[in-house]
Amino acid sequence: MDADAVHCEPVKPLTGAPAGRGEEELRLEDVVGRRSIETSVMGRVSVSAENSAGALEVMSRFALHPRLVPYLPPTMSPAAVSHRDGYLEHPDEAFTAFADWGVRQVVCEEKHMGSRAVIYLRPDGGSVYTRTGRSFFGAELTAALLDRVRAAVRRAGIDAELGSDWLLLDAELLPWSAKAGPLLREHYAPVGAAALMALPSAVEALTAARSRGADVGSLLERTRARLENARGYDDAWRRYAWPTEGLDGVQLAVFQVLAAQGAAFADRDHGWHLGLADRLVDADPVLFRSTRRLIVDTADEGSRAAGVSWWEELTGAGGEGMVVKPFGNLVSAGRGRRPQPGLKVRGREYLRIIYGPDYTEPENLDRLRDRNTGRKRSLAMREYALGLEAVDRLVAGDPLWRIHEAVFGVLALESEPVDPRL
Repeated sequence: MDADAVHCEPVKPLTGAPAGRGEEELRLEDVVGRRSIETSVMGRVSVSAENSAGALEVMSRFALHPRLVPYLPPTMSPAAVSHRDGYLEHPDEAFTAFADWGVRQVVCEEKHMGSRAVIYLRPDGGSVYTRTGRSFFGAELTAALLDRVRAAVRRAGIDAELGSDWLLLDAELLPWSAKAGPLLREHYAPVGAAALMALPSAVEALTAARSRGADVGSLLERTRARLENARGYDDAWRRYAWPTEGLDGVQLAVFQVLAAQGAAFADRDHGWHLGLADRLVDADPVLFRSTRRLIVDTADEGSRAAGVSWWEELTGAGGEGMVVKPFGNLVSAGRGRRPQPGLKVRGREYLRIIYGPDYTEPENLDRLRDRNTGRKRSLAMREYALGLEAVDRLVAGDPLWRIHEAVFGVLALESEPVDPRL
């Protein structure tokens, strides 16, 4: 499979439940074993029996009822590695990739450091859930959050404009600590605390040794650099953690309106999606957070340079980075191929969280540049196709087992062995 732009063979999906089967009846044989799922964007997407087994464990034990999980968002690949001094990722590689795929106009969207959230507004309630279908909050907080979202949708006039009493939104829920609190306490915080406890004393001891004439200059310089790296690491993860109490402090950054009654919106450009998101921010600026963005012409050097400067300003102020997407959203790369739906370009300091405090040292960067994004890109395209298929089936009014088949496929693909740092 081409890891950069995937060949697509559209197929016409089947609809309707088999004779004698209820509209919401789910069967084990729908999801176990090796699966081949038809999608309109990419033809057949295969799921191995082993991956299906892993997804069944997660879905059956931890996820919400499939009725409340009509879609799961895909993973996203980073841009190709950068060979600039001190950088592992850089916008130029993303712009070049889209230019090579024949995509001239891209949108650079601020990448929010939180937890991916899908918001499903239904007349009878709805759900707010993670990439694995788990509810973010308990029933009471979920109901309160949905009420606020629903009120903002009404104030913004989005429900009337779309003529729908239900809505499916793709978003980021912030802060990161709202969902990843245990991960911060048990993994990131201890690394920073240990380094900041040990390294200052080491620098002090080496400084004293050098003053006595010991030949420790290079070791002192290296230890000072490690101390600065550790401070950068500790600062990086702390930017994405702040206290919350109930819904106080919780924010939603909506970046795509996936579907409403009678329509899926993958064919609407990202300007349209972000415009609706801006209206939600205007309706409730406490709950909703804006997504900064910039349009770039991949064939224009001045426009590309402006995109790089924008990214540098964003990350220099503590931002995670950006996601570069075809402005037209669901576009073709020609000859039956499609480009990646998005490439993430993370900031130099943010990547310390992912690869460790000292990843910017030349020998470490050289090793990390050997990473291969081909498998990640293939995975991102397959999950994207399945996600769009699930939305299309939902809009078409297909029975639950048909929608769940595509949703389950996304979760199953997440079991594939791909470097989680990508």
